[in-house]
Amino acid sequence: MTTKFDTIVLGGGIVGVSVAVHLQKRGRAVALVDRKAPGNETSFGNAGLIQREGVYPYAFPRALSALLGYARNRSLDVRYHPAAMAALAPFLFRYWKNSHPTTHAAIARHYATLIEHCVDEHRTMASDAGATALIRPTGWVKVFRTDAKREEETRAAERWFSEFGVTFESLDPARLQQMEPHLDRSLRGGLRYTASDSVSDPNALVSAYARHFEQLGGRILTGDANTLRDQWKVDTQEGTIEAASVVVALGPWSDQITSKLGYRLPLAVKRGYHMHYATQADARLSHPVLDCENGYMITPMSRGIRLTTGVELGRREAPKTPTQLAAVEPIARSLFPLGSRLDDEPWMGRRPCTPDMMPVIGQAPRHRNVWFAFGHAHHGLTLGPVTGRLIAEMMTGETPFVDPAPFSAARFPGGR
Repeated sequence: MTTKFDTIVLGGGIVGVSVAVHLQKRGRAVALVDRKAPGNETSFGNAGLIQREGVYPYAFPRALSALLGYARNRSLDVRYHPAAMAALAPFLFRYWKNSHPTTHAAIARHYATLIEHCVDEHRTMASDAGATALIRPTGWVKVFRTDAKREEETRAAERWFSEFGVTFESLDPARLQQMEPHLDRSLRGGLRYTASDSVSDPNALVSAYARHFEQLGGRILTGDANTLRDQWKVDTQEGTIEAASVVVALGPWSDQITSKLGYRLPLAVKRGYHMHYATQADARLSHPVLDCENGYMITPMSRGIRLTTGVELGRREAPKTPTQLAAVEPIARSLFPLGSRLDDEPWMGRRPCTPDMMPVIGQAPRHRNVWFAFGHAHHGLTLGPVTGRLIAEMMTGETPFVDPAPFSAARFPGGR
């Protein structure tokens, strides 16, 4: 027997759950399908930031000196698998081209239209889901080990404020120590992005949103998205389900479905790792903290202090190689008094990325009842509820609160 719905959402991460919530609120009968419980893949392990300041998506380094440094494959913030580089080269070249300052600035003008709503949309969804206690409206902090880096980052923050109204607080060493007394006292100051929020447990937040979806009448089913067929059926543990429309929100696995539909979208992954730590004695950390010179972040989470690494370039399904975590852990211990490891092994996640640094959001160009919502890179948690609302508005004929045109799959030759 086949159970019918109005829409099947494929993918139980923050983006898929947010899409499902917004559609269900608008009267659609929605099935959310994933192979795991919501929030247990890429959405499980991140720094927990809702980045109102993230108007410029993370660019590829352009300076020759930086590229030569990364080529040695010993950098703390970026590592790569040599065996994967030939396959990744076309993507990385396009990423490098799009990171030219002029092109990057043009991308930011589009990207900022999503980013500007991220905090409000999360706060609204968290309130509806009874999860406001998981969101901390305290901002987050970049810290600097050199005056040169502090001045460089301050200039960027001033530009973001001028262009997009991103607010920040400049912290001299004394103010930083007052705010975070257990950080290394040799730091040269910091920047606090005051309009951003952070999350004490990203998995718990996604799970709360998923429970809210069920309370609205939605169904969460365990199933295999790769069984999608026949406009549109999917096999689940409770049997086959069918719907008039489908949303692909599978993060780094989205291309498995889009390629079956005939689209050749340039999707790659940036892998990353995290580990939780106890703290020594009575040490406390009140904000997420990014060590700018060394490319890792420490964040207070419900489980402990979460140390998250930068970027590892490799094949999506390649085995874990947490060398970055091993490299930055001693440095993180000098920044803040971390205690023992709390996890049995490092967690690894995969950030789904496009070469122009913008997500794919909107209707599939050649399939009237297929919708795409993936490719959010470092800002999946940040942009989940924004994307969910935008997709739902487009699908139900409302006027979108953000112009969706820049995020269409049709911007790529293989997406038309």
